[in-house]
Amino acid sequence: MRKIPAALTVLAMAALGTVVPASAAHAALPCDDEYAAATRTYMYAYSSANCVGFLGKAKGNDSNWGDSGGSFQGGDTNKATSVLNRGTDVVQFFNGTGLDWTGGNTCLKSSERFASSLADNDFSSGVSANDAISSHRWVLGGACDAWAT
Repeated sequence: MRKIPAALTVLAMAALGTVVPASAAHAALPCDDEYAAATRTYMYAYSSANCVGFLGKAKGNDSNWGDSGGSFQGGDTNKATSVLNRGTDVVQFFNGTGLDWTGGNTCLKSSERFASSLADNDFSSGVSANDAISSHRWVLGGACDAWAT
């Protein structure tokens, strides 16, 4: 007799599973998908929120996103709205250019993986980081004054 209630419970649970729409499941965010597909040891930048609008990727430092050298070039400067770190260190982003690495900065740890929107992030100078990154370098966390999240 105990087998019948157990069987009915299993049937009821199976029926409930078919009633719940697939849209109730949480889909992965675009940055999650980009992170999963990203090449290890690189950082990525995107022109729109949620890691949309690929600008470029870099394994090394780039002291001027607006020049014709490095991974980011020309029109890439002051365009990033989201960033991704698939490296093992910290990426430090600047709103200035040059090898003296001055000006406001913000950092993204590899453990944070990405900042899906820089609209709510500021450089250490107080300037909004959204559409304002002009250079980047890889550093240890102690070099950072502000953090992108």
